[in-house]
Amino acid sequence: MKTMRDAFFDEVFKLDAMVVTADMGAPALDKFRGTDKYLNVGIAEQNMITVASGLALSGKKVFVYAIMPFATLRCFEVIKSTICAMNLPVTIVGVGAGFSYEDSGPTHHSTEDISVMRSLPNMTILSPSSSGMASLMASIPDTPTYVRLDRETLPEIQRGSSWDVRCPGEGLDYIIPAKTVIITTGNMVHTALKTGFGVMDIYKLKPLNERLLLKHFEGIERVVTLEEHILDGGLGSIIAEFMADNGILKPLKRIGVDKYYYDYGREHLQKLCRLDVESVTKTIQDWVQPPNM
Repeated sequence: MKTMRDAFFDEVFKLDAMVVTADMGAPALDKFRGTDKYLNVGIAEQNMITVASGLALSGKKVFVYAIMPFATLRCFEVIKSTICAMNLPVTIVGVGAGFSYEDSGPTHHSTEDISVMRSLPNMTILSPSSSGMASLMASIPDTPTYVRLDRETLPEIQRGSSWDVRCPGEGLDYIIPAKTVIITTGNMVHTALKTGFGVMDIYKLKPLNERLLLKHFEGIERVVTLEEHILDGGLGSIIAEFMADNGILKPLKRIGVDKYYYDYGREHLQKLCRLDVESVTKTIQDWVQPPNM
């Protein structure tokens, strides 16, 4: 099985597009090196965004690639002024969603990227939950786009008939219908599938497919959001805002990261912030039917 990154860039190589990196290595990038499809700007992520913007203004479709916090937070102002403000066809590809870089501490954890990137007008945000899904996200519209990839190789998921990841696609997949549904994204989809509750995979976080989401909400009694991301401004906030804007009065429970962690090992980190399967299951069970009742 390929990593999300390698599956994604294998498809990008087939396109008439350029890849600009900040001194990042990856097996899938080896085929780009030495061609006119590849440019390494060195460890200079902000310059990477500026160069990509210039290439886009010259008529190129451009993908930029770096570790997620450096591709987003470090470059935020430049992305705002040189990509989103001019609505340029640049795709920002970040690897390392959540605690993917489990051995590098909070400087390399990416638990704020959704909050930050969704604040930018014109920005599309894609969050695949498997390598197969990531490979289908390479062919995307000519608009500013952010693709958040997990570092791990995640297994494929049995999809429902609604699955259409092509952009513009459905943006979400109702994998397991139920009265209590976990709405989640990325690697947390795999955790949610082990809890026994319903699961909805939101793989396009912005723009949200409100029409389809409204349709699926008709049969849901309780909503849980699950994310390996800070709660402020993340998926839980996206769903809470959607519910408020559409007058949906249903119980909502948000589960996510609450602070910075200086421990190591993804499994250990998830247990610390109660994102492991056992903790998530118990949290939801206690919420649905409190122990004292």
